[in-house]
Amino acid sequence: MRVRFHLPDFSGNFKLNFMFAEMLAHRPEFFREGVEIASFYGVFPPSIWNGGRTQGGVVDKTFVKNVIKVFNDKGIPLRFTFTNPALEKKHLSDPFCNMVMNLANNGMNEAIVMSPLLEDYIRRNYPNYKLTSSTCKRITDPEELREELEKDYHIVVLDYDFNNNFEVLEKLPRKADCELLVNACCEPGCPRRSAHYHCIGVQQIAYNEHIKKYPNLPFDASKFDTQNFKDCPYSQRGIFEIRSLRTHISPDDIWEKYVPMGFSQFKIEGRTADVFNLLETYIYYMAKPECRDELRLKMLEMCAINEVIEVLE
Repeated sequence: MRVRFHLPDFSGNFKLNFMFAEMLAHRPEFFREGVEIASFYGVFPPSIWNGGRTQGGVVDKTFVKNVIKVFNDKGIPLRFTFTNPALEKKHLSDPFCNMVMNLANNGMNEAIVMSPLLEDYIRRNYPNYKLTSSTCKRITDPEELREELEKDYHIVVLDYDFNNNFEVLEKLPRKADCELLVNACCEPGCPRRSAHYHCIGVQQIAYNEHIKKYPNLPFDASKFDTQNFKDCPYSQRGIFEIRSLRTHISPDDIWEKYVPMGFSQFKIEGRTADVFNLLETYIYYMAKPECRDELRLKMLEMCAINEVIEVLE
């Protein structure tokens, strides 16, 4: 049995994710049967190709090389969330994104794609990368999903509205190559989801242009949020608030329903989550129920020692 989790933000959550991978490797008795880390996904900022969540900040080449090496040496790929739907041809030559792609071009790492423009560019210039079809495409028609699975994507991330729709899921081909977003915070059937993704893409481009001109001034993302997505009441919901949603997939669902059907790829979202919420989500999904408390304590102790969290005296 293989239950493969794709976990968020190898850059901003570098220390937390490294410690969690170490814990899984050295204390497997804490974890449910078959748990593996299939990848860490995200981007190194500032990545103009990024989508799904606006990512600020700046890192240097040394940090990029170190993170790639640390996780790849553990046999864990990085998956770049290059899913910006607002890209234009002029953005394909971005020096930073191409530098990252060259540094990680070792046959192990992967890219998540949405824009046909960028996908074609990556296929032509970086053929060693395995490509994942993004949930940002918002493919909600079962027949369109089956057509997507007939293409040569390494993995297809299903739209969250297919979660728990077993009439559709049971008939899908390539179940082992389907990835399910288990902890979506969005309201099921959200009619603004695609527009929100486009807005995030526009904001990412604006952020990258801003830091080139005004590196020492703060960026105001609200100027590029014409539909007031920042006021969405659902975007910051945590693991305890989403369990009643029809799109929620619980740990018991994974092991008792999805894995027996042939599914093995599961995505945990959380690139913008705080460390406590993200750690709790990891423990909820991957730890044995009877080991959650002990694992939580050990992880919090490690977080304090490594200054992921600050303990006030």
